[in-house]
Amino acid sequence: MFRSFFPAPRIFFPAALIWVAVAMTLWFVAGPQMGTFLSIGDLIGIAPTEADPDPFFSPDKVWLYQYVILSGYLFCVPWYFFKKTPWFWWSVVGSVTILEVVYFNVQIGAWLNDWYGTFYNMIQQALGEANSVAPEEFYGQLWTVLYVLVPNITVLVLNAFFIAHYLFRWRRAMNAFYMAHWPILREVEGASQRIQEDTQRFARIVEGLAVSFVASLMTLIVFLPLLFELSTNITELPLIGPVNGSLVWIALMSAIFGTVLLATVGIKLPGLEFENQKVEAAFRKELVYGEDAHTRAQPVSIQELFGNVQKNYFRLYRHYLYFNIARYSYLQATNFIPLVAMSPSILTGALTLGLFQQISNAFNQVEESFKFLANSWTTIIDLISVYKRLRLFESSVPYEADIAYDLDHPVFLSSGGVTPE
Repeated sequence: MFRSFFPAPRIFFPAALIWVAVAMTLWFVAGPQMGTFLSIGDLIGIAPTEADPDPFFSPDKVWLYQYVILSGYLFCVPWYFFKKTPWFWWSVVGSVTILEVVYFNVQIGAWLNDWYGTFYNMIQQALGEANSVAPEEFYGQLWTVLYVLVPNITVLVLNAFFIAHYLFRWRRAMNAFYMAHWPILREVEGASQRIQEDTQRFARIVEGLAVSFVASLMTLIVFLPLLFELSTNITELPLIGPVNGSLVWIALMSAIFGTVLLATVGIKLPGLEFENQKVEAAFRKELVYGEDAHTRAQPVSIQELFGNVQKNYFRLYRHYLYFNIARYSYLQATNFIPLVAMSPSILTGALTLGLFQQISNAFNQVEESFKFLANSWTTIIDLISVYKRLRLFESSVPYEADIAYDLDHPVFLSSGGVTPE
């Protein structure tokens, strides 16, 4: 699954985590000092103005973005020489590129959170007193956000296009790896489905979850300090009283409760999804045999096989019934948690509209990041099911076996693709 696309996965992924930890430590220890002689912020940065007191491309932020880009792509350099695969530009450089885009999207979210405070305070002022806000000031704020969002939309569209190609390359690599060992794998139940369908699903789900997980971590790094600071404006919590960093703790407890709840009620679902694919594969296999042999796919066998499919699906539906009750109840309840938490401050008039928007947005960002497992649980269930099938499928191939990285790779071509009967 991984070794067909990534260089030495058992080394590559731990090395990536260590590199991130080292890069973050270096930034907090010596980031400003390095910026004095490496930053190009003074050359291309945008100076603060009254309309935009904290520009997205301020000199300090330009150095931060520059550091993130440099540290990301420097990680790629050793892998060009060590354990390099034909998929280097996609698996290594491509992965870094996707994560860089995710990081900058999180930074835009943080910048927007500050912009919300200024903009909605201006809205409150305009609604409270006629003609108190000049048209130039109002439209100036809209123009400020426009020059950030338009390029961001362009980058997100291009990134989505890039990810589609990235996933197909990963699927192609897995396809070549498995087909090079087809003489062994063909004996495994549902072998054709594993290669044709599960490789595509696995690449898509893993990429989606990985990007979401990294985005959640980056969001926490950016928004946790911001929410902690904004929590100083919350005078007290209902029934509890004043708490330092109150909204951070509320978001954390809400996420922990939801994650434990959904993990508990959904504990049987991965196994049921795995069994579901097994009975589907048996039914599909009999139909394929029936295309060539008149003695196969007869009413008696179809009745039995489809009966197994129905039995498993109905059992799955029953388990999803109580899982969805817990899931949707929890997700709906979380919409009201920040309102309840802020209610004493709202009722005493301690918050302006802009500050309320800032706090609400920061809380939602942090809570959604903490709720990564809760929000992704159904996708994780699907991934566990696909992983179990591919892991069982792949276990027939010795780990030290030669790897065919592509359909024109010598290992694949020498295998003949398939072995004649």
